[in-house]
Amino acid sequence: MKSQTRRAVMADKKEKNERGSIQVISRAASILRVLREDQTGLSLGKIAGRVDLPRSTVQRITGALAEEGFVIHDASGNGLRLGPELNALSGAAQFNIVEHCRLLLNELTQKTGETTDLAALRGIGMVFLDQVPGIHRLTTVSRVGEVFPLTTTANGKACLAALPQDEAIKLIENEWSRNDVQMDRTAFLKELEQIRETGLAYDLDQHSTGISAIGFSFTDWGGELHAISVPVPSTRFAQQRKTIESALEETVANIQRTFS
Repeated sequence: MKSQTRRAVMADKKEKNERGSIQVISRAASILRVLREDQTGLSLGKIAGRVDLPRSTVQRITGALAEEGFVIHDASGNGLRLGPELNALSGAAQFNIVEHCRLLLNELTQKTGETTDLAALRGIGMVFLDQVPGIHRLTTVSRVGEVFPLTTTANGKACLAALPQDEAIKLIENEWSRNDVQMDRTAFLKELEQIRETGLAYDLDQHSTGISAIGFSFTDWGGELHAISVPVPSTRFAQQRKTIESALEETVANIQRTFS
């Protein structure tokens, strides 16, 4: 009887330890997400306030993350920032995403004849990860690694629409303030709501004169936002629009099966 009681106590202790370990991982992930959202650096107190944890707990977790290179102390004295080890992991994940999406991009180009792009939301912009050129003489080309804005591109709008509204507004206002843009916020938020309903976002000569685009966003296994878009010379956008929309809707279904 004593042996059974001892085993029960040990099993209960093991279960509590496992729950505690999982909780620490969850808290560490929350801290990393907060630092990702504010890449200028945050103090321990600000991090604690945003993740709703005691400062001592945050200090203990960030200390462990710093030892592994996942966070670093900002050289300018602005607190903690994401560390270089995360860049290495991000690079590996980026390759994985490119590898998994390349077939879908090829299929999109075959169906539409147009260039197809894969981009990721990184901080305050959309970073191009991959591109399959179209078959037409007049095509749109972007350089892999190039960063595009959020509020004037199809892929950027698609990602903004997928974010919680308070996060989206912060990015929108930051971009407009940085570039001295004067736009109607109410109208833009209404456009994002429409994107949420239809699943597709549009850039009608907004980012670059003479180029229009349609795109959608999706979340990968790690919770990162990406977008696939089809940019088209505006001279043939009207005649290609339905074909592109139909092809993108099929791609959405394939993406959902891939990352579900």
